[in-house]
Amino acid sequence: MDNHGSHITEYKVLVRVLFVLLLCTFLTISVTGFNLGAFTVTIALLIAGFKSYMVLSYFMHLKYESLLLRILVSMVFVLFIIIVLITFIDYSFR
Repeated sequence: MDNHGSHITEYKVLVRVLFVLLLCTFLTISVTGFNLGAFTVTIALLIAGFKSYMVLSYFMHLKYESLLLRILVSMVFVLFIIIVLITFIDYSFR
């Protein structure tokens, strides 16, 4: 049986997600105003990761997909985190 029917998300849910994304954007902007050293970039990247999770889950309907596809997308995030960590390690030893 085909489980890939249309998934209609209510507008009020999408509006809530939009407000959360806007709040996270303003939070990212406000974090850059503080002198947190290397943690400024770390916090900004964590907020950006959360925002991308929200977009993938709600606007791209990933939460309605199969477990395999969600695991594959999660592995892309893990690969991204590894690449960012390698970049930070390389940068710190220069």
